Amino acid sequence: MSIKGKAFIAGAYEHPGRELPDKSIPQIHAEVALGALADAGLGLADVDGYFCGADAPGLGGLAMADYLGLNLRHMDSSDMGGSVYMSHVGHAAAAIASGKCRVALITLGGRPRTTSLRAPGQLMGEPPEKYFEPIFGANVSALYALAAQRHMYEYGTTSEQLAEIKVAASVHAQYNENAMLRKVVTVEEVVNSPIVSSPLHRLDCCVVTDGGGALVLVADDIAATLDRHCVKILGHGEAVEHTRGGWQDITTTGGVRSGADAFGEAGVSRADIDYVGLYDSFTITVLLALEDLGFCPKGEGGKFVQDGALQSPNGRLPFNTDGGSLCNNHPANRGGMTKIIEAVRQLRNEAHPAVQVPDCELALAHGTGGWLSTRMGNATVILGREGA
Repeated sequence: MSIKGKAFIAGAYEHPGRELPDKSIPQIHAEVALGALADAGLGLADVDGYFCGADAPGLGGLAMADYLGLNLRHMDSSDMGGSVYMSHVGHAAAAIASGKCRVALITLGGRPRTTSLRAPGQLMGEPPEKYFEPIFGANVSALYALAAQRHMYEYGTTSEQLAEIKVAASVHAQYNENAMLRKVVTVEEVVNSPIVSSPLHRLDCCVVTDGGGALVLVADDIAATLDRHCVKILGHGEAVEHTRGGWQDITTTGGVRSGADAFGEAGVSRADIDYVGLYDSFTITVLLALEDLGFCPKGEGGKFVQDGALQSPNGRLPFNTDGGSLCNNHPANRGGMTKIIEAVRQLRNEAHPAVQVPDCELALAHGTGGWLSTRMGNATVILGREGA
């Protein structure tokens, strides 16, 4: 069963806060839920499907359904790290297409900047790799740096090329009044910032913020009754990539498969895409995604991003026009949600005028959750302006 054209994003909302010491995590989820529903012209009583990741506190969906007073027929609290919100867009669209629900709410909320990443009561437990990887220094930045170093060795990619990704994000962030980092930076400033984990510099790394975001998906007949411009779901794909018993190519992500499935379902080509929202936990995350999604050949990502290629409105492939996780917002250390929200803004012609992509009709949002070099969940969604 294809989800193409069966569901629409009717509401999208990003919390404006980046430091929220006086709010609880459930409160943040509630605020973004109400914001997205108001954007759609709907209310909590209309919601019959709810989707959340491991950022939701307590028993996740059960806890939040109670907190929000939702009367649900369908719920999904599966998790794929930062890519889970792209995954949930696909899951929600499938649930709507199969009649399991008609109005689906997806929420994200957290406070890693003022407290910690883990929400109170989360039932995550100890992962099987705990006694095999962290003891050798396999922290988050080291794992991404490992992929970056290998890519440099295999393909001649340079720190200056990675820095172009940060520069593009900063050029966009200057126009976002809520962005955490609004200063435009140069390639030289990126490569001269302190090394975090070689070859990644501090400015190659994302920000850490409190906050959240939410989406509301509806069935096609409901979308037709709403005053709000709705964005059509055209295609979705997801894939898990892991160590494969030591046979993993750490310069390749699951985006190869998730992207192929999304493009196949949508029936569009890479050349048709006007805008991309790519999870940018680190600059290397973006470069690998561009290659694996097929926007350039493997190993040529460094060349592809040069000379302002990612900058809107005139670049070859504008990306993350809100500043992305590198400069704007990384709520709960999970950047997938905001990539979809900004893609919706672009398709609605609601991005800042300085970075709005002219005649934006097709957008792609892609997430890489988990960790490069070990295990990750990848999810890709392709969205179209209503009527596309």
